[in-house]
Amino acid sequence: MIAIIDYGLGNVQSVAGAVEKLGFKAVITSSPEELQKADKLILPGVGAFADGMKNLHNLGLIKVLNTLVLEQKKPILGICLGFQLMARESYEFGHHTGLGWLDASVIRLEPGNNLRVPHVGWNGLQQRQQNVLFENIPAEALFYYTHSFHVKMHQEQEALGKCSYGISFTSAAKKENIYGTQFHPEKSQQFGLKLLENFLKKG
Repeated sequence: MIAIIDYGLGNVQSVAGAVEKLGFKAVITSSPEELQKADKLILPGVGAFADGMKNLHNLGLIKVLNTLVLEQKKPILGICLGFQLMARESYEFGHHTGLGWLDASVIRLEPGNNLRVPHVGWNGLQQRQQNVLFENIPAEALFYYTHSFHVKMHQEQEALGKCSYGISFTSAAKKENIYGTQFHPEKSQQFGLKLLENFLKKG
């Protein structure tokens, strides 16, 4: 069973739909008991970093997630804002403390070259390391992005993939049982579903 964490800022229905399309049972929940019973967790997210941390705190989920992810080593995939919340800190509209699972900071995307921010649309994923997430996904595969901030990894060996949009930024990362993508696999059609399936089966 796959638990999709509902903290009021995620496109949880589309993520659940993608998980169920792949043949897995998905539950959308903020219940610690259901999170405990899940085989794997997905932390989606669309919106502002500070709101995300505030909502997780108000729901009493931070301590629960720390136990499940850091102590019990339950596999988790963070998507977009969910990935960003895993960082130590964010500079989105001030300075905010994150979950701290990844040694990383969330900073504004500044691509230059008159490129628009937010970065919205299809772009590549440059695979930097071999990983189960990328099995049967070609190097030229495109994924769907929509974001104005990005995760700056301070431990580059944890960056699985990069995206080039004026600058190069981390688009996929892994540390032990913790996975994250800046793009939305649930919106990325064939290869997004394949990446999600790889996490659910092998992550």
